[in-house]
Amino acid sequence: MFGWVNVTTNVSGIPYLKTSSVSVGTETVDFALGFRRIPPVGYLTVNIADAIPTGTTGTLPVRFTLNGNTRELTFFGGTSVTAADLVGTGVVTIFYNWYDGILQLTSPLAPTA
Repeated sequence: MFGWVNVTTNVSGIPYLKTSSVSVGTETVDFALGFRRIPPVGYLTVNIADAIPTGTTGTLPVRFTLNGNTRELTFFGGTSVTAADLVGTGVVTIFYNWYDGILQLTSPLAPTA
């Protein structure tokens, strides 16, 4: 055995991505992040520049698409982030792991009131 393996995330820095569109369907709200070369495991800073349209059902889960790969955004514990959680625009921090299918919101959301 070699002991602990040192796994380093974001050796080249934390990518800053801006949403390019938001689409509301009957089952999900999807944000597009486009195509960017990023490592398969690490953190992302995401500027949600496209607000979810007013009147969208608040219980719809939120998903992000990056490089043609769509994943549902979750809180710690696996609970889905919903349209009601992402009101307006702003910047969030997300941890992703392409291998394990994780896309988890790590930054706290500011109160909307």
